Amino acid sequence: MVNIRLNLFIPFSFLIYLFINCKSNILESSNKPNIVIIYTDDLGYGDVSAYKKGTLKTPNIDKLANEGIRFTNGYSSSATCSPSRYALLTGIYPWRNAEAKIITGGSLIIDTSQVTIPRLLKQNGYQTAIVGKWHLGLGLNEIDYNSKISPGPNELGFNYAYIMPDTQDRVPTVYVENGKVVNLDPRDPIEVDFKTNFQEQPTGKANPELLEMKWHHGHNGSIVNGIPRIGFMKGGETAKWSDVDMADHFLEKTKSYIKNNKDKSFFLFYALQQPHVPRTPHPRFKGKSGMGPRGDAIVEADWCVGELYKTLETEGIIENTLIIFSSDNGPVLNDGYYDDAVEKIGNHTPSGGLRGGKYSLFEAGTRVPFISYWKNRIKPGISDKIISQVDILSSVAKIIGTEYKSQDGKDLSGLILDNLGTGRNELILEATSRTAYRHGDWVMIPPYNGKEISKNVNIELGNSKNYKLYNLKDDPSQKINLSNKNLQKLEQMIDNFKRIRGVKNTNTKDLILE
Repeated sequence: MVNIRLNLFIPFSFLIYLFINCKSNILESSNKPNIVIIYTDDLGYGDVSAYKKGTLKTPNIDKLANEGIRFTNGYSSSATCSPSRYALLTGIYPWRNAEAKIITGGSLIIDTSQVTIPRLLKQNGYQTAIVGKWHLGLGLNEIDYNSKISPGPNELGFNYAYIMPDTQDRVPTVYVENGKVVNLDPRDPIEVDFKTNFQEQPTGKANPELLEMKWHHGHNGSIVNGIPRIGFMKGGETAKWSDVDMADHFLEKTKSYIKNNKDKSFFLFYALQQPHVPRTPHPRFKGKSGMGPRGDAIVEADWCVGELYKTLETEGIIENTLIIFSSDNGPVLNDGYYDDAVEKIGNHTPSGGLRGGKYSLFEAGTRVPFISYWKNRIKPGISDKIISQVDILSSVAKIIGTEYKSQDGKDLSGLILDNLGTGRNELILEATSRTAYRHGDWVMIPPYNGKEISKNVNIELGNSKNYKLYNLKDDPSQKINLSNKNLQKLEQMIDNFKRIRGVKNTNTKDLILE
């Protein structure tokens, strides 16, 4: 477990790193590119039309994909959001940290002495910002939203942070700017509890007549803007967000940040909330996709990407900006609300023909859209090399001229910028603390106890009592389990998996994990 409370103790190796990299970086920063990471939420491999797997149209994201490098074997580090964000920012596999799980009102899960993308860039003369979804925890123990919240993004290297604390479907439904709740009236303090409701506060379960969006599972706590949430909240009325305006709100903060920092080298982590539930696209996007709120939310997100691009272009910095676009995990249709995502999907395939989805160890859980773009610097191309979001920190370090390498990340800067290099040869995949292993074209999923299909979301999780072995080159949809036909390959994959994961049980036939 990471001990956040010991954040005053800075590892000696980190001190050496700072000493080496602080000498003249600020003077050199003017020659370094701006770096923008656009991170969508629950966007599937088939949800971007440039991948030619679905029917939904995403012209602005397609521009990045078609004029940059479109990776067909790009991975998030986990099939759920908090662990993926942890790995992206730290370059460390989430399964190494017992706290790197889906967070609901929890403490910060990244140690404040840890090297992160924003910290590394800040030490090298960059201005750094996050706008959008955070979901990596705040504070040390119980969060007091009525005072300065610390530690948080600012303590991890972000000069500026304008975030939602967790996700749109959880309380508190407020924005936090540099540790302080926006528009909070101190006479109406915020109270939050994830176990017990506050007296006389309506809930989705007890007061269905107040709902504008019906809950399916899990989301039956406090009602805000007619939407039932996870958890219970009291107070903070003037600080509560407007759901339908959220995308516009984050976009305006993003555009302002770019305009205010256009004369400096900056890093921007633009973490969109779409198409995570509750799907609340602005009314001007209603019906645009023909697929209900989920499709409309993706159309809205695509528009946001286009507006971001226009801002970079208008401010004259598009040719000095590296953009990396991806998603925190794979797709899910019904994730807690009745919103016609299942009923109106039509012929669209969010998973792009891959098996599984969010929460799953199958490919659709972690293989996601992954794009690098830099106008007039990156040549258009397609890469089938394996690349993971855990590699971004080490790759960015190389791009800006440092030699820092994270614990689990690879320097794939040549792949990101020039479509050169072999990419990864192996990768650990994670989903709700379970892990699988990819090596070359092969994927091995160990036996796990638990349900094979999540009934609530109707997604295959990858659990079974037997090993699963797939050759993705011949069988990208993972329909044919080769574990009994290629025992030698299976044994090799298991040995490699144990080497990385540190599993000590050597009797592979009996290796069934919880």
